[in-house]
Amino acid sequence: MITDYRSAYPDPIVLSSGDVVTIEDRESEWSGWIWCTSRHGKSGWVPEKYVRRTGNSGAMLRDYAATELSVIKGDSLTIIDVESGWLWCRHEDGRLGWVPTEHVERMA
Repeated sequence: MITDYRSAYPDPIVLSSGDVVTIEDRESEWSGWIWCTSRHGKSGWVPEKYVRRTGNSGAMLRDYAATELSVIKGDSLTIIDVESGWLWCRHEDGRLGWVPTEHVERMA
């Protein structure tokens, strides 16, 4: 880790492949992410390429959880996936979640 990161979303949206979502156009510092709301009313950022969009609605193309990891400098992470400025990681304690790339130093 380079710097500490504290999750801003303690109750993340979780979606399954095929779930229908409503899409709202919102400004974001993260290109490639769209704001989605599930049929249960839970909202969150979702990678745009995970959604087959038709106007203001869409269908999930794969399972997705917006879980973010809170981490501190010195934590060890295993990077599983990279998506639009974020890393899907496994923390050394087994937790899974997203961390912004600028908070992680990749080891050779």
